[in-house]
Amino acid sequence: MSSEGERRFHMVDVSSLTSVHPRDPRRVMLRTDDGVRIEAVYEPSGASVTETAVTGSAVTGTALAGTAVVVAHGFSGSADRPAVRRAARAFAERGAAVVTFSFRGHGGSGGRSTVGDREVLDLSAAVRWARELGHARVATVGFSMGGSVVLRHAALERDTDGRVDAVAAVSAPARWYYRGTAPMRRLHWVVTRPAGRLVGRYGLRTRIDRRTWDPVPLSPVEAVPLIAPVPLLIVHGDRDAYFPLDHPRTLAAAGGGAAELWLERGMGHAENAADDELLARLGDWLTRR
Repeated sequence: MSSEGERRFHMVDVSSLTSVHPRDPRRVMLRTDDGVRIEAVYEPSGASVTETAVTGSAVTGTALAGTAVVVAHGFSGSADRPAVRRAARAFAERGAAVVTFSFRGHGGSGGRSTVGDREVLDLSAAVRWARELGHARVATVGFSMGGSVVLRHAALERDTDGRVDAVAAVSAPARWYYRGTAPMRRLHWVVTRPAGRLVGRYGLRTRIDRRTWDPVPLSPVEAVPLIAPVPLLIVHGDRDAYFPLDHPRTLAAAGGGAAELWLERGMGHAENAADDELLARLGDWLTRR
C-alpha cells in the first residue's frame, strides 16, 4: 500500500469548479495518480491575486504573486472543519493564498484513509494545483497526521515539480506505531480493529483502509534529513496528549541544526489547539521564509 517511489500527478475535475472569479474561493475535485478524488478549496489572498480569468485548472494572464500555503489537516479532519477554516483565514490575513483539502477517506474526498501513507499523493496533487494556479512559491503546513505527511512529501518531492519552498509540521509524530499514550492506544484500536474502523466511519466520519502498510513508508524522522535546504519548522505543544516532547525534539535533531523548533507553552494537540496568536506567527513564517 506504500506510496514510496511512485510517480505522482493529478488532474482537476473542471466540472466541479464553484467559482470562476479569481478573488473568490473555489472548490474543485483533484485526482491523484492512484485515481482517488480529493476535494480541495482555493482561497486567494486579496493582496496576491491579479485581475485574471480562470479557465479550467489554470489562470490566464499574469501569474499569481505571493505565497500559496497548502494546509494538511489531522486524522478525522477535513477541509470544512472549523479549525481548518480558522487556520486558513489566519494565513490569508498574513498575505497568503490558501489551499485546503480533505485527505482520502475524509470529508468529501473519495478512497479510504491509509493514516499517513498514500496521503502524500493527496498533498502532492494539492501542491501541484497551487503551482498551476500561478504561484511560484508554495509552502506546506500539516497538523498531526498531516504533519507527518508534509515531512514525507517535502523529502520525496524535493527534486520534482511538486517541491515546496517551506515546510511546517505541527504536533507531528517522529516515528510510526507509537502507543505510549492513551489517546494513541485508542487511535491504534480504531485503525487496526474492525469494530474500531466502524467507530471511525460512523463516529469520526473517517473511512479507514483495512490493509496494513506494505512496505512501511519512510518515517517522519527519516524524512527530515532529506528536506534541507528547504526551510523546516517543527511546532509542538507542551501539553500534547498524543505525542510527548521527545517527538519534536527528535525531529528537530534529525535536521542537523537546519530545523527550527517552537515548543508552545500550554498548547495541546494539532489544529484544534492552535490559537490565533500561534496561527499568525505560523502565517508569518510560512510567507516570509
